[in-house]
Amino acid sequence: MTERIPTLSLHAADSDRFVHDLGQAYADHGFVIIADHGIPQPLIDRFLGIFKAFFAWPEADKRRYHVPGGGGARGYTPFGIETAKGALHHDLKEFWHVGRELPSGHPYQHYMSANVWIAEIPGFRDTCLEMFETFDRTGRRLLAAIARVLGLAPDFFEDKVELGNSVLRVIHYPPMAAQPTESVRAGAHEDINVITLLLGAEEPGLQVQTRRGEWLPVNPAPGSMVVNVGDMLQRLTNGALKSTSHRVINPASERARHARFSMPFFLHFNPDFPIAALPSCTGDGRPQPLPPILAEEYLQERLREIKLK
Repeated sequence: MTERIPTLSLHAADSDRFVHDLGQAYADHGFVIIADHGIPQPLIDRFLGIFKAFFAWPEADKRRYHVPGGGGARGYTPFGIETAKGALHHDLKEFWHVGRELPSGHPYQHYMSANVWIAEIPGFRDTCLEMFETFDRTGRRLLAAIARVLGLAPDFFEDKVELGNSVLRVIHYPPMAAQPTESVRAGAHEDINVITLLLGAEEPGLQVQTRRGEWLPVNPAPGSMVVNVGDMLQRLTNGALKSTSHRVINPASERARHARFSMPFFLHFNPDFPIAALPSCTGDGRPQPLPPILAEEYLQERLREIKLK
């Protein structure tokens, strides 16, 4: 298969060419690979090192950081819980969630759980927050280009995501057992949020479903980031930008003994933002838009579908 996900440099994010090519990538695939994203490699290495240490802990120790009834919003979610919408078998992964830190008494605390911190790992809190904030800045820069793709002012998204219920997830896909399994590392799904920024996709396995229904491998160069459209952005644009199904397949035999780690940042709207189709994306020749829904209501609806709630 010669088709591939295009790679763009974030150095050119303010250029008309970048905006054109980004729009084309999302029209064709819903995915793009971003080089020169600006997240420092030493920070990535430090952040990932912390979680490689944590995921190597005994299961009972890790479960001390699981929040029962929390829907996986913060802290540790054990192996064998998350299940792709409509799937019969759970994903083969465990993960950790870091969310936005809010000032004491902020009204959005009603929507956002408190973060969970591991005192036994030096620098855990500071490193997690630095990584979250760096991802958040990068996502907002990409949203400025996406706004231009849609013919909007570059700052259109700023006041809609500045306190979004965004989540930084660190995923551990353990080495595969020798015996066959009906589960896969991550079943075919679409993301709930506005856009997803993913580091750690160099290890083979991530695949995107093309418009023809074929599965296309995503193989970014080392140090690059994968960025895809989520369901909230699809709903806002009335399908003009499409959320694409993707999955992480089980590795070939020679890679099965290796763990896989990835770091997706799920960028969300502010919880009380009403997701309603943009006027420029409705009208003659376009689909009938779905009714408005608050971002928080939509999130909770989808979390129930994937069995985190």
